[in-house]
Amino acid sequence: MKKEDLPQDKTAITNIFREVCYVKDKDGNYTTDLSTGWNVKADALDNAWNDIKEKVEQARLQVKANQQSPILYFMELKLMDVSLLSSYTGFWKFTIRRHLQPSVFKTLSDKKLSIYAKAFDITTEELKKFKG
Repeated sequence: MKKEDLPQDKTAITNIFREVCYVKDKDGNYTTDLSTGWNVKADALDNAWNDIKEKVEQARLQVKANQQSPILYFMELKLMDVSLLSSYTGFWKFTIRRHLQPSVFKTLSDKKLSIYAKAFDITTEELKKFKG
C-alpha cells in the first residue's frame, strides 16, 4: 500500500489508538506510518462486540431462568471458555461443565467459589448472589 493510500478514517478509537502499518514511500521503499483507522475494520469490530454483548445477555437470561449457573454468565462476560477457565482455576473441564448446572453450583464450597471468583476478578459474594 502506498503511503498516501493509508486509511485515516475517523473511528471510535481515533483519539486513543493508532495502528502502525507498513507502506511504500514515494521512492518505493517500505517504511512505517500511523493510521487512525479504517471504517471497514471498525465496523467489523463493532459487529464482534455486539455478538459478545448478545452472548452475555443470553447467559444472563439462562441464569435468571435457572437453566445455568452464574459461572456461565461470568465466563461470557470475561470472554472465557471452559478451557481457559480450567487453566485459571485448575478445575478439570468436565468439572466446570458440571458446575454450570444450577443444582451442582448450589452445593459448591466457599473454597471452590472463591477460586472461581478470583478467576473472574469478583468477590465470592457477587458470584453467590448473582441471579441474572
